[in-house]
Amino acid sequence: MATIRKLRGRWQAQVRRRGMKPRCKSFDSKLEAEKWARELEAQVDRFGAAPDTKVLENTTLGELLERYQREVSPTKRGSVQEIQRIDVLRRHELAYRTMIGLSQQDIASFRDERLRSVAPSTAVRELAILSHVIEVAIRDWGLPLSRNVVKLVRRPVIRNERSRRLTGDEEQRLLDACAGGKIPFFKTLIILAIETGMRRGEILGLQWCDISHNRRVISLKMTKNGSGREVPLSPRAFDALTEWKTRADPDQPRVFPMAPGSLEQAWYRLLTRAEVTELRFHDLRHEGVSRLFERGLNVIEVSSISGHKELRMLKRYTHLSADDLVGRLG
Repeated sequence: MATIRKLRGRWQAQVRRRGMKPRCKSFDSKLEAEKWARELEAQVDRFGAAPDTKVLENTTLGELLERYQREVSPTKRGSVQEIQRIDVLRRHELAYRTMIGLSQQDIASFRDERLRSVAPSTAVRELAILSHVIEVAIRDWGLPLSRNVVKLVRRPVIRNERSRRLTGDEEQRLLDACAGGKIPFFKTLIILAIETGMRRGEILGLQWCDISHNRRVISLKMTKNGSGREVPLSPRAFDALTEWKTRADPDQPRVFPMAPGSLEQAWYRLLTRAEVTELRFHDLRHEGVSRLFERGLNVIEVSSISGHKELRMLKRYTHLSADDLVGRLG
């Protein structure tokens, strides 16, 4: 057991264990002394000896974030977004905490502060990065930490399920409004999104060589879940792509040469022209997946088209029309 005593105006913690040299350290408060002693005892239990805590006292969370950003992030598919998030984390005051002093309460306070300014999903992603940074530091970089404090903190609950479907003549209004824009392929892009349920990134990354006109199939080499898949094209989607190809630049390999940011801006301008409200571009994926179910496809068939690996996730995108279901019931 550790000994905590007040000595010459400061609190001294001393840890004695059989087989190791006694360790002691002075602190301004009793709470800090007790925390240091607990951490050291936990490390002795884990490693069988008292590790050199000086490295923890001299290493800040920001330094670990910087190394992770430099060595680990570039190897990931979503490296650009992760590097941007780490830049935000490195500017936060939490980054200046040393690893010897980083506590569960620090992480919980960071979470609560972030939730006042960002969405729960953003806070969850930031906590996931912090957790993985510490995990890599422990497992790969040999940082003598007894535990990952981020894992001890409750994650915010994400409630971003949407049931928005196209209603009435909204689809036709959107397609008609495309004629008033400056993007010649926007109508084809929207038809493809509705007919296939493909993700925005998959659509924008599509190249002409990915489309098999003989098979009427799109081959996606790499998707969000880390694997490729083949997406069958309905006659409507195939005809729209074929028509656009006759007008497209033959020297442009991409089907829709457009950046994600430009798509978002064009989408909101289109909603204004079409007088459609509260509709996100991602809602077209909801619409497309739901229509696949309404056409009679089963869960396995739909998941092979949409790319969902978990039924739980697939159900979030599935909002079937009650009128269509009544018709199928007879």
